[in-house]
Amino acid sequence: MARSADRILTTHVGSLVRPPQLVEYIEAIEKGLKVDMAAFDALLRQSVNDVVRRQQQAGIDIVSDGEYGKFRSWSFYVLDRLGGIEEREVVAPVGAGKDRSKFPEFYAEYFPTQRLPKRGTVVTVGKVTYKGQAALWKDIEIFKAALKGVDVEGFLPVVAPASAAPFFLNEYYKNEEEALFGFAEALREEYKTIVDSGLYVQVDDAFLPYMYDVAFGGSDLAGFRKWAEVRVDALNHALEGLPEEKVRYHICWGSFNTPHTTDVALKDIVDLVLKVKAGAYCIEMGNPRHEHEWRVWETVKLPAGKKLVPGVISHSTNVVEHPELVAERLVRIAKLVGRENVMGGTDCGFAQTPLVRRVHPSIMWAKLESLAEGTRLASQELWGRKAA
Repeated sequence: MARSADRILTTHVGSLVRPPQLVEYIEAIEKGLKVDMAAFDALLRQSVNDVVRRQQQAGIDIVSDGEYGKFRSWSFYVLDRLGGIEEREVVAPVGAGKDRSKFPEFYAEYFPTQRLPKRGTVVTVGKVTYKGQAALWKDIEIFKAALKGVDVEGFLPVVAPASAAPFFLNEYYKNEEEALFGFAEALREEYKTIVDSGLYVQVDDAFLPYMYDVAFGGSDLAGFRKWAEVRVDALNHALEGLPEEKVRYHICWGSFNTPHTTDVALKDIVDLVLKVKAGAYCIEMGNPRHEHEWRVWETVKLPAGKKLVPGVISHSTNVVEHPELVAERLVRIAKLVGRENVMGGTDCGFAQTPLVRRVHPSIMWAKLESLAEGTRLASQELWGRKAA
């Protein structure tokens, strides 16, 4: 994992707001309309080129392609890249969540505004395989071309097995656990291809903590941990043999701007998070529901050689964090886990899907610039005059 001898580096967790023209193409493609794909590919290539340079200008050291090449969402894009599954119009065996039951009027008003992509329930009907090589290599090739001549490093976000199919029906494997490892075996190809290409791979797993509320009613911690541990084991199976220093693991509690009153506490899952075979852990820590959890690191030891990437910028508000607040958040973490083991990051992506953005794009860039400035201030405090 990238390290610096005299300052804290900056990154984010991947998804950025798409340019309007790109969104128009994606929306038309998803509706099944006839689209000039050559023109779309040219626009996609230029958009990725532009967003890489814009990230560098904002002061970000380790950048993404904005997830511009993905359709549907940050997680369900992969269902178009897997074989052995079907999506059906059947009710998934999961509840609505305790948070939603506590605030029904709010949720009834909020969710219709989100333009979330339609999805069915995933059903395993055969051996799960990876068939997305062409789409994956297209993402890699466009991104690596954009990185040429730009003094930054690059990562591509992918989805964890738990978040690829947080609830599914199994008609092929002996049991649910075997099916999960089937997903993991298929996803390994995506992870390995990215690492072999020379990029960092970031495994996104928002559904892992989020399902505590949705599937376990925000109360059955023992049942949830048993459920989650199997999924962490499946992820580690997918990561087996990959160099940990090239792997980042990201969790959050869902990017929805909702109350989050029944989220699982970080202290109750941090051991499972650190069990993942990754070199860096990107954890949501910048919003009012989870910022206090920096104190977890007063008693939890970050494993040697690993990086902590706390979210110090939130995606859930258009208020731009002050650089001095960013610095304060980073310094207090650095004093607990070591300044050389911290990287400045964001809570979650700024666009959950190509059509759903969490903040205005102008504010997104202001937030990333504030992240870079706050990280500079933190580095000055932690290293003194040696800071870059």
